[in-house]
Amino acid sequence: MSYITISQEHGTDLHLYYKDWGKGQPVVFCHGWPLTADAWEDQMFFLAHHGYRCIAHDRRGHGRSSQPWFGNDMDTYADDLANLIEALDLNDIILVGHSTGGGEVTRYIGRHGTKRVAQVVLISAVPPCMLKSAAHPQGLPLQVFDDIRAQLLADRAHYFKELSAPFYGANRPNAKVSQGLRDSFWLQGMQGGFNAIYDCVKAFSETDFTQDLKKFDVPTLIIQGDDDQIVPLQLSGALSSKLIKDATLKVYPGAPHGLCSTLKDQVNADLLAFIKK
Repeated sequence: MSYITISQEHGTDLHLYYKDWGKGQPVVFCHGWPLTADAWEDQMFFLAHHGYRCIAHDRRGHGRSSQPWFGNDMDTYADDLANLIEALDLNDIILVGHSTGGGEVTRYIGRHGTKRVAQVVLISAVPPCMLKSAAHPQGLPLQVFDDIRAQLLADRAHYFKELSAPFYGANRPNAKVSQGLRDSFWLQGMQGGFNAIYDCVKAFSETDFTQDLKKFDVPTLIIQGDDDQIVPLQLSGALSSKLIKDATLKVYPGAPHGLCSTLKDQVNADLLAFIKK
């Protein structure tokens, strides 16, 4: 397996796992919570067969990467992404982020700019801010995220089994979501370090990405379903599309949060069409 090593201020080196498929212009993927790089396998396999180099890492504390006690916050996630990009000397990148990974991509641009970036795709992404506040009155109350933390502490394994249903829309009438996909969600979530999974709830819910979004200066595609039960469209993609100059918002009618799996053919086609422009 492939890793880069990042020296940390607290002493212990961080080993960040990544997969690197294909050859060509690089497409770098950032996954959602509580998943791993494996959540992108449908997109990576497809684009690698269409002449692109596809790279995805397990965020710190998730999957096969190290499980540090410190640094489970959006600024550090973005800096880890920068370290990966620099270690592999990637340029002319298409950056793709799903859910929490969309926040990671957004904060990366806010902190590191777009000198290495050609295009951005945000899918069911958490920006501009999920938490309700005076600045974001349409957000969700803190109690929603406190409840997530409480359920993690009570029984993480059971919570992830239950969460897979709204994540993929399996709780909707006539849904066709396989048990295998739901089991994969559970397995990926259980691979993560407990403290990292817990801390990431604060990172994805309370980080305000408004100023980061205003720094986007490359073509940006935003994809989201209007039946997203995890990150509602009206408090995320619909707002981000107004903050990013000349962004394109593509709404999938009836689609769930995990549409990269449930509607992979449509997502793959839209990704390819966008990055070929």
